[in-house]
Amino acid sequence: MTEPNATPGELQAHFFRHEAGRIVVALTRIFGVHNLALAEDVAQDAFCRALEVWRLRGLPDNPGAWLMTTAKNRALDIVRRERTARTFAPELGRLLDTEWTLAPVIDEAFAPGTIRDEQLRMMFSCCQPHLPEEVQIALVLNVLCGFGAHEIANAFLTGLAAIEKRISRGKKALASSPRLFDLGDAEFAERLATVQRALYLLFNEGYHGASAETPARAELCEEAIRLTALLRAYPPAATPATHALAALMCLHAARLPARIDPAGDLSALADQDRVRWDARLVADGLALLEQCAAGEQLTAYHVEAAIAAVHASARATADTDWTAIVALYERLMVVAPSPVVALSRAIAIGQRDGAEHGLAALHAIGDAERLASYPFYPAAFGELELERGDRDAARQHFRAALGLARNEAERRFLQNRIERCNDE
Repeated sequence: MTEPNATPGELQAHFFRHEAGRIVVALTRIFGVHNLALAEDVAQDAFCRALEVWRLRGLPDNPGAWLMTTAKNRALDIVRRERTARTFAPELGRLLDTEWTLAPVIDEAFAPGTIRDEQLRMMFSCCQPHLPEEVQIALVLNVLCGFGAHEIANAFLTGLAAIEKRISRGKKALASSPRLFDLGDAEFAERLATVQRALYLLFNEGYHGASAETPARAELCEEAIRLTALLRAYPPAATPATHALAALMCLHAARLPARIDPAGDLSALADQDRVRWDARLVADGLALLEQCAAGEQLTAYHVEAAIAAVHASARATADTDWTAIVALYERLMVVAPSPVVALSRAIAIGQRDGAEHGLAALHAIGDAERLASYPFYPAAFGELELERGDRDAARQHFRAALGLARNEAERRFLQNRIERCNDE
């Protein structure tokens, strides 16, 4: 919770980002998706008003409710003033045309249950199958999570102009739709798979991302978990795949407190202080993993969650059931093969069978050129060469990885590995 004497920047980070998406979807229900820009402007106005008032009067007891009330009042003013000159949500018909129904309709749009449903509709609308995945994710972050283009560009190590282009393309697609996605649509199941994929990629960008500032962006992971929880709360979307997706997010996010040490340095899984893992998230993840076992479908989310559960159940690296881990990666190579999965499988083989077998598995990876810019591909060779005692080869691989490092934390991590080669 932000303190009453928080700076304007802290207020923006804590309140606006968490409330912006809820306010925008409520306003979009009133104004219509074709007026999304107006909804965003009103949300921004509410925030600017908050900064002015809170600076003078201090933080209210319920800042979120204060922002909602301010946005609601502004929506009333706009509809009253512009209903003869502008078209609003076609779904509301003439309910906005008379004072008898106007206020109740707007109150209903800001009701918690309505906002929850509208967030789901907006999420499904952002994840239109014909839009590229990077556009879907940028749109979700911008519209539903309150992230600005600068923040998204920093998180994805992408130029601001490119991110702005993605957001603009996505919003044009939204604006061209007569209304937000109908959750009762016949294409719900197909669109659900697209939404799950977008949230999976959003979480991975936070956990494994290439941010220039840090190798982990907890706020991206938190938003992915929050939006996945929205899916789980809606019965038609609470499928085994959704539960599996939530399980793997919780189990991976549980490691975040130990993944970056107090000095800001990256910690390998083997070096992490497991006492610092979030026990609540581990318990939630294991419970969700049990829930996702229902049904006959086996997705990549199921297998990845199972791998994370094996790690979470081990008290130390030495206690890890590497035979189970290798078997699960082999299953994942059948369900969703990729060079990254093959890399993880090779590392697990090295843990189970020794460095020589791990190196052989690394050399056997197909499409390894797709890993050419990934620093932890040469680093994996370095770790296994170091384990088998070839310090010169290990040093060479770690130097290659250092040249691919994407942020300062990765550079320090790999430099430490090089120094380890020199010390041994």
